[in-house]
Amino acid sequence: MELPERESMEFDVVIVGAGPAGLSAAIRVKELDPELTVVVLEKGGEVGAHVLSGAVVDPSGIDKLIPDWRDDPECPLKTEVSADHFMVLGPAGSVRLPNFMMPPMLNNHGNYIVSLSNVCKWLAARAEALGVEIYPGFAASEVLYNEAGAVKGVATGDMGVGRDGEPGSSYARGMELHGKYVLIGEGVRGSLAKELIGKFALAENREPQKYGIGLKELWEVKPEHHKPGLVQHSFGWPLDMKTGGGSFLYHYGDNLVAVGFVVHLNYKNPYLSPFQEFQRFKTHPAIAPVFEGGKRVSYGARAITEGGWQSVPKLAFPGGALIGCSAGFVNVPRIKGSHNAVLTGMMAAEHLVEAIAAGRANDTLESYEDAWRDSAVGKDLKKVRNVKPLWSKFGTIAGITLGGFDMWLNALLGVSVFGTLKHGKPDHACLEPASKHKPIDYPKPDGELTFDRLSSVFLSNTNHEEDQPVHLQVKDMELQKRSEHDVFGGPSQLYCPAGVYEWVEEGGKDVYVINAQNCVHCKTCDIKDPNQNINWVPPQGGEGPVYQDM
Repeated sequence: MELPERESMEFDVVIVGAGPAGLSAAIRVKELDPELTVVVLEKGGEVGAHVLSGAVVDPSGIDKLIPDWRDDPECPLKTEVSADHFMVLGPAGSVRLPNFMMPPMLNNHGNYIVSLSNVCKWLAARAEALGVEIYPGFAASEVLYNEAGAVKGVATGDMGVGRDGEPGSSYARGMELHGKYVLIGEGVRGSLAKELIGKFALAENREPQKYGIGLKELWEVKPEHHKPGLVQHSFGWPLDMKTGGGSFLYHYGDNLVAVGFVVHLNYKNPYLSPFQEFQRFKTHPAIAPVFEGGKRVSYGARAITEGGWQSVPKLAFPGGALIGCSAGFVNVPRIKGSHNAVLTGMMAAEHLVEAIAAGRANDTLESYEDAWRDSAVGKDLKKVRNVKPLWSKFGTIAGITLGGFDMWLNALLGVSVFGTLKHGKPDHACLEPASKHKPIDYPKPDGELTFDRLSSVFLSNTNHEEDQPVHLQVKDMELQKRSEHDVFGGPSQLYCPAGVYEWVEEGGKDVYVINAQNCVHCKTCDIKDPNQNINWVPPQGGEGPVYQDM
């Protein structure tokens, strides 16, 4: 069947992703030149639906973008950090580290506890008031190139395609959106960013990008357990000292506590389940009392970029640029990235507005690439560039101790005795064969403090139309059986936080089942599959989780 031609729309600037980076870029473009036309595509059904973060927000980005935000009654940044606790957990006890030992850059006073999803909704309203067009429910699924090979725009995915790949009765062709420049702000491990990084060799001479998986629940707790403004970070149990990760509890709003758990995806044991480790964490005697008598109201998961300074790819390519977590600007020890997302979105906007004013289009914004490392973003990441590789090489206790020493040196003298360390292998290459490890016996959930994955996915409001092509593409199913199953023991059944993957026996054979309707778009499978045999692509626009207050 010959498909109809796609309709097209022309803009000055096309932005993919209505996260902090994309919306900040849109706002900044319109502030600098109100006559420029700007469109933002968002794959979630509404702005903020796919946005998940801790989140303790460093307001430095918002301060620069919207200096009077504190006077806006609609701004969701309400709960300022009032107490900052750092803890090391053992199997039965805990030790609180004195604040004076912590490097100054880890101080959270002056930051705000907030739902990043709600921040994006607020930014979207500000952007639309300036004339930005925002199209939620439209997933950018294809990069468009001009005759010279430069990016000229993106296309949204076709709707109403059946599972067999054929157009159904409700079929509608996608739309092409052309721009003088295209900014990619899809977030972590975005499908278009992955294509562009490969096509234009943007990661050449960079260290491999590193990742973590972050899992989060939002609880409404009893008033006597709520301590507004308390930020509590911990590491240690239930993870062993060779497996990187940590946890957080943030108290804010009306008796709300955000609880989260991060596992670095360079872990070796294929039997490890980040979701189950998260559930175990909540049972610790220093943690469980907070949730006694409380109610879990939401759940979600997403990957986090952790490579930092040495893993950021080249940002500019012919026709556009990467912004925010599409490039990886998270400060790992601070567990913060939204401020850098805002700042890189603004920076890209400033350079492209200058280029358009000079009559340029669809070329490479080299000035943006040249500027970021000397900017506030670069200075933020450079100070902590060795924390992740030290942790990975020496384990939790020694690695964090050395990382803390390095951060103190950077804070006091602006130098590091380590120079700039390398990360080594990409995360998928760190997984070891199942024969080298023993299965982990995780306790069954009690339904009050600990839960299973399917009931958790229900709280994420995730939905996908079943009659569509599976958006989790296994390139070689025979390889998946021969290696992922036979050698590594089927780790996708454990690392996926939504129960998407199963190995089941049918007719005496092991069959790989993909429950794509459960997918919360965390991208962990795309990152951690040991053969890089799973490719995550966007489903139909508007589908996936619908996070509320996350």
